[in-house]
Amino acid sequence: MIISHIIGGLGNQMFQYALGRSRSVALGTPLRLHVSDFTGYGLHQGFQLEDVFDCDFQLASEQDVRALLGWRKYRLCRRLLMHRSAAALRGARFVAEPHFDYWPGILATAGDCYLAGHWQSEKYFRDIEKVIRFDFTFRAPLTGQNIEWASRISNSAAVSLHVRRGDYAANAKTLAVHGLCTLDYYHSAVDFIAAHVKAPEFFIFSDDIPWARGNLRLAFPCHYVEYNRGSASYYDMRLMSLCRHHIIANSSFSWWGAWLNPRPDKIAIAPRQWFASDRDVKDLIPEKWVSL
Repeated sequence: MIISHIIGGLGNQMFQYALGRSRSVALGTPLRLHVSDFTGYGLHQGFQLEDVFDCDFQLASEQDVRALLGWRKYRLCRRLLMHRSAAALRGARFVAEPHFDYWPGILATAGDCYLAGHWQSEKYFRDIEKVIRFDFTFRAPLTGQNIEWASRISNSAAVSLHVRRGDYAANAKTLAVHGLCTLDYYHSAVDFIAAHVKAPEFFIFSDDIPWARGNLRLAFPCHYVEYNRGSASYYDMRLMSLCRHHIIANSSFSWWGAWLNPRPDKIAIAPRQWFASDRDVKDLIPEKWVSL
């Protein structure tokens, strides 16, 4: 079987699932998701895939992981094996993402493997795009105010605009890695949209709506979506996906909000500088998207 290690926020979980699903389909091998590392995990909303999407999958048991990895099954061992210096100890079945860019070596993996990494590139699952879109069908119907928001979005030239701050802004170590999208980026993206879209209306999604209200100051109709919090925050991704066009943050959450929009004529704008460093993200941003 193929076992995908799942950890992080919803966007990260979706990338990890998509890579495992792609290999599962290619090799005709069952996929299992290993989620035990969410025990004691204090970030985000825990494991969400089974609550948010209508995809059919099974969880890996500890017996499944032991059968595949042996002594490598322990959490500490797996963390150590992620380091390049420990590559010789991984064995054939423990597959660790070697770098942030798309890794073509994934195509050589066998049907019995444990996949560990972030795998943040459409290239890992582009060949089964229809399957992934089907798997990421939202499970629950829209309710309450989200029905009203969906109606507003469908009746306008809606552009989702995502401002990610939260832990990026509050935690110095996280900020040093990820950085924050600048106001210049958002204003340039809005100008690009205005030059290509007639009468755009911007739907603002953020974990810091007060900051967005006080700083964006766009010369276009703006609607601030501020009702989906905690375990319901995924509704923001769902509403984003209903918009015609997108301005995303350096966030896998809004990346998926834009990707799940199936419109072939959509404009999706992403920050060229995804991290605080100058790390190349050419494989993260789909080819048809615009980097600013």
